[in-house]
Amino acid sequence: MRERPIGVFDSGLGGLTVLQSLTDLLPEEDLIYLGDTARYPYGERSLEELETIAVAVAGHLVDRGVKLLVVACNSATAAALPALREAFDLPIVGVIEPGVRAAASASRTGRAVVIATRATVASSIYERTAARLEAGVELRSVACPGFVELVEAGHTSGPEVTAEVRTRLAPLLTSRIDTLVLGCTHFPLLARPISDVVGRDVTLVSSADETAFEVRDLLDRVGWLREPGPRPPERRFLTTGDPATFARLGGRFLGTPLGAVEPVAIEALGDPVIPPARPVRSGRARAQRAAS
Repeated sequence: MRERPIGVFDSGLGGLTVLQSLTDLLPEEDLIYLGDTARYPYGERSLEELETIAVAVAGHLVDRGVKLLVVACNSATAAALPALREAFDLPIVGVIEPGVRAAASASRTGRAVVIATRATVASSIYERTAARLEAGVELRSVACPGFVELVEAGHTSGPEVTAEVRTRLAPLLTSRIDTLVLGCTHFPLLARPISDVVGRDVTLVSSADETAFEVRDLLDRVGWLREPGPRPPERRFLTTGDPATFARLGGRFLGTPLGAVEPVAIEALGDPVIPPARPVRSGRARAQRAAS
């Protein structure tokens, strides 16, 4: 098990922020990343539909022999984490609990806002998780549609991006908060314009580093940490979208070339049709429905 890779997936490029934290903290581990860019943005889909997609994507990584799965997407974590843990007999780590813990640690007043996709906000997962963990922080969630699309198009800075961010975050500028949780793994790639808009008195919190710490601690407990050896660690990248575009944008965000990006057909995920996004509904489908 030590020599097996860690599997990471997201709807596109955003989960690379989590992958980078894993690389920094666990430099000896093999990593395999799947960006489901053919069906992004996940955050505009219903929670029921996300369960089905997440189980299919995770199943593809499990078939490739991963030892642990990281759901590097807040929307997929909110919709599908229980279904994934029921469907697969291996450790699975989401990004929401680490994000809540990071917010509680960062906030001085106990008042924080989560900016996220519509699906994550509709699930109320951050509020419920904070209450369950008794985190001591009051969280309120605000949807920021359009941010994921900016990142996936490679637009993360400049006057037009800052103007779009300002429009979406305007209702928060008069709130008495000291912490802003980036409740989507795409959003750290917009950290500079977000910080410019909310001001330096508001701390931005990403779940990426906390998620990496959770993965390390879990692998250490079960004895599956990969040890240094003659074979260097590998990073493999897969996408359901265009490999050249993913390689170009992903390399820009990580600051290093990705190398060859392997295409994955939607049919390989057991879903030959790319359904249009439907209006987000609150609630959670049963795990059996996602696995059917």
